[in-house]
Amino acid sequence: MSFNVGLSGLNAANTALNVTGNNIANVATTGFKSSRAEFGDVYSNSLLLGGNSASVGSGVDTLAVSQQFTQGTITSTGASLDMAIDGNGFFITSDNGSLVYTRAGAFGTDSSGNIVDASGNNLMGYAADKDGNIIDGVLTNLTVDTSALAPSPTDAMSETLNLNSSATTPTVTPFDASDTDTYNYTFSTDIYDSQGNSHTMTQYFVKDDTNQWTMYTTVDGVNPSDPTSTTPYTATLSFGSDGSLTGTSSTDLTVDDTGKFTLTNWVPAAQNASGVMASNGAVAASAGVTLDMTGTTSYNTTSAVTAKTQNGYATGTLSSLSIDDQGNLFGTYSNGESKNIGQVALANFANVQGLTPAGDTGWRESSASGVPVVGTPSSGTLGSLTAGSLEDSNVDLTAELVNLIKAQSNYQANAKTISTESTIMQTIIQMT
Repeated sequence: MSFNVGLSGLNAANTALNVTGNNIANVATTGFKSSRAEFGDVYSNSLLLGGNSASVGSGVDTLAVSQQFTQGTITSTGASLDMAIDGNGFFITSDNGSLVYTRAGAFGTDSSGNIVDASGNNLMGYAADKDGNIIDGVLTNLTVDTSALAPSPTDAMSETLNLNSSATTPTVTPFDASDTDTYNYTFSTDIYDSQGNSHTMTQYFVKDDTNQWTMYTTVDGVNPSDPTSTTPYTATLSFGSDGSLTGTSSTDLTVDDTGKFTLTNWVPAAQNASGVMASNGAVAASAGVTLDMTGTTSYNTTSAVTAKTQNGYATGTLSSLSIDDQGNLFGTYSNGESKNIGQVALANFANVQGLTPAGDTGWRESSASGVPVVGTPSSGTLGSLTAGSLEDSNVDLTAELVNLIKAQSNYQANAKTISTESTIMQTIIQMT
């Protein structure tokens, strides 16, 4: 019996050495989770009488080799598609349709723009529609669309400005855009047509009377609806005694109930081969360009624009990628626009110890792990993402080196048990 006890000890020590060696070998493996060998003692029991309180154990048995899913250190890499999970969860990847779960977040793109890991497995998540809205509920392979971002014509503008109430009415008339003595203040804003061409809308302001100003508007220096004319559009802005805007009117611009202007008949133009301004073949936004100037004031301070926005943009090519802590993948384009192109999904399991190791720092679902709970990062019990970073192996090298010494000592001690039993057997044989 002592031989069997010693042999079981040798096997256990050998298992411990293998587990420790594997941990040490993967100390630099991204997303690796260390393992530990778990042992139990062996006793013989009678089926009918149960165990004997004076029985001697029959050695040791390996009960399990379990992986430790503790958090690894997160290290910054600066790579745009590197991701680390801070908390619970696994990245979901597709190996030709078979799902593999991993904590290794080193991803890149293949020749088709698919986001893949070093093994060629596709990273899975939720796709975005053409407007950047995430399509929840359906997992798909995430892809970086490198095609040009289509232009968007300007259909909304907002301007906040002050017109100096102490300004005097110009003495030179009539208004002439080329003569600065005929107006008090001017500024320009870029707007875009359906082809993404940039146009300059210039607004001129002339104080007419106490608390009343006239606004003259041109696009590219010509009449917005008739490129052959330099006659500007006109509008009137009236202010109350407190300097707030009390009314707007125009025969050229549409005015709604809130006082907002709308440029409904703009003809985008450019110089033709003859040097004459004419339609450039593009069109304006179908509903026109809404101009919100309801925040305009007339106080006794310098005329100035304090804020302005417009929502049009030219075509753009993808210039960079970024990922937030909720897994949203944003593409930034050369025109300055940013668009959500997908969202990374994570999965978690009721029993992560039940996952089946698949190699390459991946695991597969099993009956012991339970079915995956899939969601977006930072939702439920799922961890958040840290972009431009990777999770290091959670192996404690110092502890593993100690375990290595212990396993070696255990191996030597069990070998000594067998050696001693052999000596005793030889003594008994010699005595007989």
